[in-house]
Amino acid sequence: MKRVRLNIDGVLLLDKPIGPSSNDALQRARRALNAAKAGHGGTLDPMASGLLPIAFGEATKFLHDLLDADKTYEATLCLGITTDTGDAEGQITGERPVACEDAAIDAACRAFQGDIQQVPPMHSALKRDGKPLYAYAREGIVLEREARPVTIHSIEVIGIDRTDPQRPRVSLRTRVSKGTYIRTLAEDIGERLGCGAHLVALRRIAVGRLTIDRAFTPEALEQIDPEARIATVGAVDMLLSGLPPVALVDSLADRFIQGQRLVLDNVSRAPLANAPAGPVRVYRGDRLLGTALFAPPGLLAPQRVLATHHD
Repeated sequence: MKRVRLNIDGVLLLDKPIGPSSNDALQRARRALNAAKAGHGGTLDPMASGLLPIAFGEATKFLHDLLDADKTYEATLCLGITTDTGDAEGQITGERPVACEDAAIDAACRAFQGDIQQVPPMHSALKRDGKPLYAYAREGIVLEREARPVTIHSIEVIGIDRTDPQRPRVSLRTRVSKGTYIRTLAEDIGERLGCGAHLVALRRIAVGRLTIDRAFTPEALEQIDPEARIATVGAVDMLLSGLPPVALVDSLADRFIQGQRLVLDNVSRAPLANAPAGPVRVYRGDRLLGTALFAPPGLLAPQRVLATHHD
């Protein structure tokens, strides 16, 4: 007999362990909740752990917002060794002596803060002619890649371990824009220091405003009584907390869910008096209806509308 999946709408903050792929972790969470539809908000490599937001049902409509959000990571670099992948899973390609003091390491990291140009690694999922770069890399093919603009919003050294003085390990915390490769950042820091480096550990601690402190490991999720697991799923608008809210009266709400552009009345417009043009989250009372594009002083154009059962 075919298993009947549940129509769950909301967001689970999952703490992905090292080892499984992001899709493996997604499917494990989906099975734990017996959910019909799910997607994740931003891939983590198998060697990485940390925050993997899982969207169920109607929440999947807003995953794009997570993909565009800033990410915060804690990373550990090993100085003095380079690999062909930029991380500990690759083959060693070079070894150099390390002679830099703590102050030089700190300065090298801080030099990357701000808007920079970054060349994507060959071992990445970016596609060329419909084929991911990592597939070319596995065939021993290295392609020219154009540098892309990314932003390192903040970067700080949080520890330097010199247990092995020839191969110090540097721990850092950094908040970056979408499309930033921490492996490449590790390599670039190593080159700036003149000794090379590769990434040995990576943990994502935040995606936009979502943080790891509220996340469940797969094991913890599965230990909860099946009937109570639904309580781990947060509201859909967890994904939209950075957007200004607007509440519509019933007549305007009815038109909004039909996809009609609206001119807001004075009551609905009031909370957006100082809001810039751009996306907003739209409610009927305390129930989320979807997102819209707001144009001052009061034009609202539906962008993503939740299914009618949310009405």
